[in-house]
Amino acid sequence: MDIQMNLLDIVISAASQFWYFSFFIIIAIVFKSSWLKGVLGEFIVNRILSSLPSGEYTLIKNVTLPTEDGTTQLDHIVLSKYGVFVVETKNMKGWIFGGEKQSHWTQKIYKHSVKFQNPLRQNYKHIKTLQFILGSSDHIVKSVVVFVGDSKFKSEMPPNVTYASGCKPYISSFKNVLLSDVEVSDYIKRIEEIKLTPGLVTDYMHKKHVKELVSAKENYAGDVCPKCGSALILRES
Repeated sequence: MDIQMNLLDIVISAASQFWYFSFFIIIAIVFKSSWLKGVLGEFIVNRILSSLPSGEYTLIKNVTLPTEDGTTQLDHIVLSKYGVFVVETKNMKGWIFGGEKQSHWTQKIYKHSVKFQNPLRQNYKHIKTLQFILGSSDHIVKSVVVFVGDSKFKSEMPPNVTYASGCKPYISSFKNVLLSDVEVSDYIKRIEEIKLTPGLVTDYMHKKHVKELVSAKENYAGDVCPKCGSALILRES
C-alpha cells in the first residue's frame, strides 16, 4: 500500500512539473511570436493616439475593410478636421535601413539581416481603400508609419515615418482645416458601417487573404502565372 502511494505521489509530482514546464514553454513561444509583437505594438500606439484631444480627434482601431480581392486591415485611423491619418505600426528591433521609394527595407540585428516590405507601400493599399470608401481626395487621407520596440533608423526617413514618441507630435503638426465637423462625422459613420465585425472569422479571412497574396507573389517569382497558375512560356519574336 505504501509503495502504491509513493508511486502515485511520484506520478502526480511528475505530471505537475510537466504541465508547469509546458506552461512556460507556451508562454515563451507566445512572447516570441510575431502575433504578440503586433498586438503589443498596436497597444502602445493606441495609448499614444488616445491621448490626442478628444474634442478634435477620433480614433478607430483595428479596422478590417473589404476590398475587390479580399480584405485589408488598418491598425489605426485618426479622424479630424485636419485630415484622416492611417497609422501603420511596426514592432521591430535592431537597425532599420530604407528609403521612401525602395520596395523593401532591411532590419539588421548584429550580423543578421532580414528584408521586409516598405511599410509606406504596405500602407498605400490601406489609404487607397479608405479613400474609395470615403470618396475623399488624396490630400485628405495621410499615411503615418510608427516604429515601436528597440529599433533605430540608420537611413534618413521621411517625416511620416517615426518612432512611437514622434507619432502624436507629427499628427498634431497639421493645422490646416480640411474638413468640416459634418464631414468628419460622416466619415466616421461610413467607416463604422462598412468595416467588418471584429472577431475570429474576420481575422481568419484576412490572414487567408494575406497568405494567398504571398503565395501568388512566390508563384510569380517562380515563373508561374499568378492568375491561372500555369507555367509561363517564353515567347520568341
